[in-house]
Amino acid sequence: MSTQTGTPQPKTIDEKIDELRAKRAKLELGGGQAGIDKQHANGKLTARERIAKLVDGGSFQEIGLFARHQCNYFGMAEKELAADGVVTGCAKVDGKIVHLASQDFTVAGGAAGEVHSTKVAEMQDMSLKTGSPFIFINDSGGARVQEGIDSLSGYGRVFYRNVMLSGAVPQISLICGPCAGGAAYSPALTDFIIQTKRAQMFITGPQVIKQVTGEVVTAEDLGGPVAQMNSGVVHLIAEDDQDAVYQCRRLLSFLPSNNLEDPPRLPFNEPIEADPELNHVVPTDTKVGYDVRPIIKKLVDHQDFLEIQPGFAANLVIGFARIQGRTIGVVANQPCVMAGALDINSSDKSSRFIRFCNAFNIPLVTFVDVPGFLPGVEQEYGGIIRHGAKMLFAYSATTVPKITVVMRKAYGGAYLAMCGKELGADRVFAWPTAEIAVMGAEGAAEIVFRSKIDHAQDKVAKRKEVIQLYRDTFANPYVSAGRRMVDDVIEPSETRKYLAMALESLHSKQEMRPPKKHGLIPL
Repeated sequence: MSTQTGTPQPKTIDEKIDELRAKRAKLELGGGQAGIDKQHANGKLTARERIAKLVDGGSFQEIGLFARHQCNYFGMAEKELAADGVVTGCAKVDGKIVHLASQDFTVAGGAAGEVHSTKVAEMQDMSLKTGSPFIFINDSGGARVQEGIDSLSGYGRVFYRNVMLSGAVPQISLICGPCAGGAAYSPALTDFIIQTKRAQMFITGPQVIKQVTGEVVTAEDLGGPVAQMNSGVVHLIAEDDQDAVYQCRRLLSFLPSNNLEDPPRLPFNEPIEADPELNHVVPTDTKVGYDVRPIIKKLVDHQDFLEIQPGFAANLVIGFARIQGRTIGVVANQPCVMAGALDINSSDKSSRFIRFCNAFNIPLVTFVDVPGFLPGVEQEYGGIIRHGAKMLFAYSATTVPKITVVMRKAYGGAYLAMCGKELGADRVFAWPTAEIAVMGAEGAAEIVFRSKIDHAQDKVAKRKEVIQLYRDTFANPYVSAGRRMVDDVIEPSETRKYLAMALESLHSKQEMRPPKKHGLIPL
């Protein structure tokens, strides 16, 4: 080593470490303290704060902190964008490994360029390689327009990997800020979307819509969480960022890390007792509505039921729960909304959920009280046949344990669509209040006994007589039990015990299907 005067001396290791620490500290500030303060003033957490609240303490390993964009256009060559506007890495959530990406709005508004998207795609690849869930926290103004087509190419790589991960590892999107244009398609390709009340998501913004169509709408009315829940895009709405990460953690607690694992089973040693109150929760009058959710809660562990998409197609309830520590997916008609009839939206809602549960080895428990598919010109013109077929397809294609409880009405094609024995249900239990028939007794009597009613001297009395005759003959669970469409007629109070025993016996179920790439019904 030269000692001549004026010759630069190599940096010592301590100086290099100090330099490293300074660079890291600068990059970890993202867009700087002013940007962080603005984020907080808007009621939002920063990208790193969201990660810190989501994952187990000290478990986050960042990957790609020193990534730099390669754009030289429009003054970008001189701009340094910390971590290229997205924080990526792996961590643990309740001890479970996850890979994640969190967009940093303090850095160029979280705009996604080529390197930005490449970092996201690399985490998706690692999720697939390691069999771990992928979580994407969205907070971005959109594509980085200075990079032109390269930014679109980056989006394409993310979309492609969303599809590769689909059905292999769970994918959860958190929408904690703007998510506009092509960027919105990545969340749409994931399994679950959690949107905060401060966030908006849309393909085309209000200004462009006004220019093209003349329609005037606010960003909130167009892409707020209520609008996107009503459209069936969003699965859960969070009060704020902190609530969003809590809901994400809760959702993950029900799910396996990948499609080769069973869902986590929690310890549960409490004895299962009969619940006499359940014997009286369902009105015997089939025209009287009731809320099915309290019944579900009575049947699951600790009354803990995570309802999914509660604001979309409310005539059908879906969600996750546990019985004796085992995760189950719940599908249930909701008699207090549209009498629980199935329509276009509920068919879409249920079929996607059923397919998710099947992909990730989650048994399905279906609660039935359905008068049929919703009649009407609007439904027919909207394609109720096409959409309703999705339910039939989803249940029929499913190989996980399927248990069906017929609580009251189960009429017509909707009986089959709610996982009747003919669609592969492994157990079908019926309550004494169950009526399994082609249609309700009133409508059936008008068809079957029309001549007798027309020729009777007292038409009203004859009509009541034949309605009761049809009900006694068909509209009860015992005829179906005799035909082996129902495995057992049980007291409602003992339903939880029957479900637990069925889940235990079906845990090792295996069912082979014809070899093929996939079915061809439209999704």
